[in-house]
Amino acid sequence: MDLTDIVILTYDTIVVGSGCAAFNAADWLYDLGQRDIAIVTESISSGTSRNTGSDKQTYYKLSIGAEGNDSVREMAETLYSGGGVDGGVALAEAACSVQSFMKLVNLGVQFPRDEFGQFAGYKTDHDPRQRATSAGPLTSKYMTEALEESVRRKNIKIFDRTLAIKLIVESGEIKGLLCIDINRLDQKHYGLFLIRVNSVIWCTGGPSGCYYDSVYPGSQRGMSGCVLEAGAKGANLQEWQYGLASVKFRWNVSGTYQQVLPRYISIDENGVEREFLLEELSVEDMLERIFLKGYQWPFDVTRLEGSSKIDMLVYKETILLGRRVYMDFRNNPSGLKSDCSNLFEEGYSYLEQSGALSGTPVDRLEKMNPLAVNLYLDHGIDLHKELLEIRVCAQHHNGGILVDSNWQTSVKGLYTAGEVAGTFGKTRPGGSALNSTQVGSMRAAEHIAYKRNRKKDQSETVWSHELNGYEIDVIQEVLHNVVNALSDESGIKAFRQNRQKKMSAVAAQIRNKKEMESYLQKLYLEKEAYFQSVSIRTVYEIPMLYRTYDMVVTQIALLDAMILSAKEFGSRGSHYITDQIDGESSETISSVTGNQRIVTAWNGHRFTSALEAVEGIPQTNGWFENVWAEYRERVTEEVSGE
Repeated sequence: MDLTDIVILTYDTIVVGSGCAAFNAADWLYDLGQRDIAIVTESISSGTSRNTGSDKQTYYKLSIGAEGNDSVREMAETLYSGGGVDGGVALAEAACSVQSFMKLVNLGVQFPRDEFGQFAGYKTDHDPRQRATSAGPLTSKYMTEALEESVRRKNIKIFDRTLAIKLIVESGEIKGLLCIDINRLDQKHYGLFLIRVNSVIWCTGGPSGCYYDSVYPGSQRGMSGCVLEAGAKGANLQEWQYGLASVKFRWNVSGTYQQVLPRYISIDENGVEREFLLEELSVEDMLERIFLKGYQWPFDVTRLEGSSKIDMLVYKETILLGRRVYMDFRNNPSGLKSDCSNLFEEGYSYLEQSGALSGTPVDRLEKMNPLAVNLYLDHGIDLHKELLEIRVCAQHHNGGILVDSNWQTSVKGLYTAGEVAGTFGKTRPGGSALNSTQVGSMRAAEHIAYKRNRKKDQSETVWSHELNGYEIDVIQEVLHNVVNALSDESGIKAFRQNRQKKMSAVAAQIRNKKEMESYLQKLYLEKEAYFQSVSIRTVYEIPMLYRTYDMVVTQIALLDAMILSAKEFGSRGSHYITDQIDGESSETISSVTGNQRIVTAWNGHRFTSALEAVEGIPQTNGWFENVWAEYRERVTEEVSGE
């Protein structure tokens, strides 16, 4: 096949993604004087940042409220204490949180403050201070829109409807991206083109496509496998957050949705309705656990007999018994007194102070958080009139790609930021993910810009106008794969869904060690024969072909880390079992404390995972003259734009 007309573009830095991490990375690069930059995204309107939220989506930062003491060191210690978190990363996320937060404020994101300008704060989960704030259910959407507007004002090039499918890495250093122009799929070479680069900031979000039961928006797919297979190491890939979510419209049912005490029911294949929680819990225990799911939304093995009992029972009804589970906001749970007087003290006090002791769950929701009702109404679901179907779903990946305190991966010049970066560890304060999107992308942009500034006296990179041997090999392999996959029938969608369902069944909040080991071996075989055995009918399915291959690679890496975790210390967000009979565990492994992480690497044939101790929080010298001198040397005096 003739490759002489393959389009070759050159940029100093490419940002991949279109969420609040990607736009912030590009925006900072520009502000730091970089102009030879562009954004690559499969769809400008897709992604988690723009399309998700919660009843009150949290942004976590250093406390700058009216009362209470806080410090960078204290916030770093909170982040570090989650387990498996690198100390340098924790310190950077704490130190840069105020700068990142104030940038969003200055761009117009409406975080609440009082008449004197003081920013209000509240406590979130795993938070010893009132560091949390919120702009409402759609905080990350507002962040993304504000940052995109800033990027567009600067006329930064955006390659929309462009899917990056392959990272070109030579001698451990990023050299380029192989992309598909989705608008040119019916033309020669299936829309393939090459972008040569010095640096890449990868901001594709979490690997949402790995699970069938998922609260990620359908438009969010993730592309972690592309980075892992290129040689970047993974960190804590076994650590996920799972929790209750609606499935007709994908949304977390956390916070107020639980605190108003909805009725939980399951319906079997014969239409028989049951309040299944009461089959294993007393009325008082049931009400307490439902209420606490508001604060303790993620599944947690340390709360198996507490709030996470709800998740376990929903899992049993849906996965093991094949029933459908609903939250009913029209009727109170059986046994709840009309004045809520049989509710435990904390729950009663909360509802009393909110003026919401009477009425139905949806009445209480209207009183406490009307935006939470309107959110579902905007998506065609009236909580006053209909049941809300739910399942236990994957919601956030606490693991990801291993990065240093500049968010650079183990591949030189390749950075990851946002959820795709493995910065969170076993547990994290609610809302810290949004802080990480902003700090990580800023740190990556700074590291790239400062390196470029120090090279101003050197000649710029000289690019050849012709493909080199390695690039030709990569492109020919992709073209060969597509030809092999094209067929009279399309099986890619069924293949994808089957693998997602298997992952949800054996490797989500309930993990079966034997089943995971068996599934891992099956996936290795399928990966080797993928392009020969998986079929697409038209060139328009090429993006799904490569997204699904990426999913397979990612699932393999996840399972390798999960299996090692099962042998060593479990996982805070999952319950490990060796076998399962009628929903009962024959053996369990509890999560234990210990500041270690699992690092997963691709050796060209297989993924291997190993335990590694994390570095502590750096002991820094705050003497001003020393910091000033080091800063001038690191940053130079030429960081301003043109």
